[in-house]
Amino acid sequence: MSDIDTGTDTDTDADTAADFIDVAGVRDVRDGKLLGVKLPDGTRICLYNSRGTIGAVSDICTHAEYPMSAGALQPDGTIVCGWHGARFDCRTGAVCRPPATDPLPVYEVRIENDRVLVGPLVNAASAVNAAERDA
Repeated sequence: MSDIDTGTDTDTDADTAADFIDVAGVRDVRDGKLLGVKLPDGTRICLYNSRGTIGAVSDICTHAEYPMSAGALQPDGTIVCGWHGARFDCRTGAVCRPPATDPLPVYEVRIENDRVLVGPLVNAASAVNAAERDA
């Protein structure tokens, strides 16, 4: 097990372990940086390492569909979109600064054997809101 904190509960059972997908090595997600990855189904994920806590949000800005991994992780734990400057709380996905109005979807993360595993959406409502807006 790694010293990296995911900010999520690591107790698992066989049923939920299958919902997590290995996407990167812990060393690939450097402190203070963002890393874009893609799930097997094509879903784009933005991994972040905020002061030793690795997490995952959607890699698509809810404002203008720009890659969040091309933005910047701020020392206060927010992610700034590199296109129009929308800012999101990386732990909750909440909008901290417009022009975005919808939160970023946030995913569960586990660290196992120095690998980053991404699981189900934590805030599925924000994903539904964004999908309805785009329809």
